[in-house]
Amino acid sequence: MPTKIRMLKMLMVAAVAALVFQTTGAWGNKAEKTAGTGAGMISAADPEPADAPNARAALTAMADALGMIRTQQLGDGRKPRLDLTNSMEFWASGTPFTDYHVGLSYNPPGMRVELTNPNGNPQHAIEVVAGKYAWNESELGAGLEAGKGTATPAMMMDKVRLLRLWVLPYGVVKAGLAAGDKAQVSMENDATVITFPLAGELAGVTVKATLDAKNLVTKVETQGPANLTTETDYSDYADRGEIATDVQFPGHIVRKQGGKTVVDLTVKMADCNNPYVVFPVPDNVQAASAE
Repeated sequence: MPTKIRMLKMLMVAAVAALVFQTTGAWGNKAEKTAGTGAGMISAADPEPADAPNARAALTAMADALGMIRTQQLGDGRKPRLDLTNSMEFWASGTPFTDYHVGLSYNPPGMRVELTNPNGNPQHAIEVVAGKYAWNESELGAGLEAGKGTATPAMMMDKVRLLRLWVLPYGVVKAGLAAGDKAQVSMENDATVITFPLAGELAGVTVKATLDAKNLVTKVETQGPANLTTETDYSDYADRGEIATDVQFPGHIVRKQGGKTVVDLTVKMADCNNPYVVFPVPDNVQAASAE
C-alpha cells in the first residue's frame, strides 16, 4: 500500500479511535471505557487525584518511548498529542512455534494468532478473540460464509487470549491510562514500576509493568486466576516495519507461567502502521456464548 494512503489511514484512525494526550501532561482520572478493554478517552477537565499524576507521567513517558504519540496542529492553535497506535501485525518464530503471525486491534479489542507448532496437535492453528468471544478457525475468516471453513467456539479461552493483547507494551499504556487514579507508580531495584487493575472482561486481574531507563517495558506480570497469572519479558526494541513508523517493537518476547517458559519468540517484522485487521464474530460463536 502506498505510503501516502497508509499515512491518511493513520490520521483517520487517530481521529475516531485514539487517546488524546494533552500537551500540558495534565490528565484527568475518568476513562470513557470501551466494554471489556479498559481503554478510552481521558478528559483533561476531570480533577486529578493526588497519587495519579506520577503514574500518568510514567505511562506517558512509556508512550513517547514506544513512539505511539504524534502531535497534530489544529486551526485554533492547540497541539493535541494523539495515540496513533490502534492496530498492528507482527511475525515471529521460536519455541515452540516455527511460525507465529499476529494481527491485533485495540479499538475494538481483538487478536488473531496463526501459529505452527511441529510438535503440537494440531500442528497448525488459528486462534481468535474479539471482546468476550473466542474461537478457532480452520482457515482465515472461517465460519463467516457458507462452505468457507469451520469456526469452533473456544469460549473458555476468551480471557486468556484477551490478556495477551493487553500485556503487550502498547496495551499496558492504554489500559494503565484508562485505570486513572487506580494506577500507581513505585520504584523497585532502581526501576520504575507501574501497577493497575484491568477492567471489563478482565476485571480481577492486576498488571505490574517494569520499565528500563529508557521508559521501555521490560517485564509485565499479571496476577489473577491461575491461567491469568503470567509473566512476559520484552527486549531488543527497534522499528521493525518495512515502512518506518518510529514505533518501537520488541525483538524478543518470552512468556512464562508458573515460572516456566511457555513461549520464546524472536520477532522478524512488525507492521505498526495501523494495518486493516478485523474480527467479525461468526454466528455460531455468538450463539454458543448465549447458551
